[in-house]
Amino acid sequence: MLEFTKIQRDDPNKRGVMNRIKDFDEVYEVFSELQSAEQSSRCMQCGDPYCHTGCPLHNIIPAWLKQTAENDLELGFDISNETSPFPEILGRICPQDVLCEGACSLNDTHKAVTIGSVETYISETGLNSGLKPKFSKTKIGKKVAIVGSGPAGISCATFLLRAGVDVVIYERALKPGGLLTYGIPGFKLDKKVVSRRIGLLEEMGLKLKTQCEVGKDISFETLQKDFDAVFLSIGATKGNYPDIKGEKNDNVYLAMDFLINIQKKQFGEKRDKLIDVKNKDVVIIGGGDTAMDCLRTAVRQGANSVKCLYRRDEKSMPGSKKEVTNSKEEGVEFVFNVTPKEILSNCIVLQKTKIINNKIVNIKNSTYEQKADIVILALGFSQELPQFLTKTKIKLDKWNGVIVDKNQQTSIKNIYAGGDMTRGAHLAVTATNDGKIAANSILKSFV
Repeated sequence: MLEFTKIQRDDPNKRGVMNRIKDFDEVYEVFSELQSAEQSSRCMQCGDPYCHTGCPLHNIIPAWLKQTAENDLELGFDISNETSPFPEILGRICPQDVLCEGACSLNDTHKAVTIGSVETYISETGLNSGLKPKFSKTKIGKKVAIVGSGPAGISCATFLLRAGVDVVIYERALKPGGLLTYGIPGFKLDKKVVSRRIGLLEEMGLKLKTQCEVGKDISFETLQKDFDAVFLSIGATKGNYPDIKGEKNDNVYLAMDFLINIQKKQFGEKRDKLIDVKNKDVVIIGGGDTAMDCLRTAVRQGANSVKCLYRRDEKSMPGSKKEVTNSKEEGVEFVFNVTPKEILSNCIVLQKTKIINNKIVNIKNSTYEQKADIVILALGFSQELPQFLTKTKIKLDKWNGVIVDKNQQTSIKNIYAGGDMTRGAHLAVTATNDGKIAANSILKSFV
């Protein structure tokens, strides 16, 4: 360990641009054994590791870095999987630059340890070697229903199954995984990685009911009656509009509708609508990771041009910096300090902006037209309030989010909730942590 003075930070290799824009295969390669050992050996083994506190799951990062540096794969695998329900997924999609790696003590002088890539390596290599996370073989006689199979739902199921609880997940889509399956493009997260992890849960006793919508195919009251506890994790997928003229035109789409549509195309599933951007001039409005996903997806779908419009400057963009870099490499053009004023059938009217005292100010007499055959809105998400929730007495906040306490329990006993439906659209890892907290709270209620 402590090799940071001799070994520089190394990021995983990326596939060449001209090859990767032709498909939806993952862009980043998994670290080799040598790369993982070398990068892990850079860790300072801090007594009070900031990477640990910077991780929402509070992963014991220095411990599994040490085992990786010393080539003890099995122990590193066990430690990594102890606190995280799916490290090979979060290692790929977490914005480590603002979480664990952003908090690394080496950041100021020698650049952070490549934590996310080592995390992916540990689980990928371990699972491919036949290692499996440890689960209890003894059942405790309790049953929990989980509504939604996204990050929060899968996380809650994982920690409950480990403790010997019988778990049934209800998912309205054809495939489980929620955001992980339909919302995040394959070039960031191979769908086989998601299905493999869910398969491990099924091996451990998970019962999965897909194409089963609570409130339609089964009543919420039935879940309350038949199970000892219920965990709600239906996400927040209702896209936001900018409140401008033309926002509901036929050439305007919401980001999640676009991403889901394309993912269903990859799966060969029936689609509610056909969104074709091939040979079209595409404009995406927004600056977060979802906007980056849309931009890079449009490139792969053969768009004639792809532009990102953002109302602030580049350094203010909330999206991961590596995703912005990848987008630029793949041919996306970024236009900063502009705000949309009106959407027409073949263009969008923009007004230039500037930042004064951290506030966006429109510049007078600066409007202009930008050609746009297709406009995709990536302006964040709101809670989608299902009908069954409106019939219960579960307390909601003013944004229709479910109110929970520190244990993720709602206003109704034995009903828990987590993820975007409680906090609004946020990171997959924070939703994952909500599921973990809820599982531990549910287990305590059984004692």
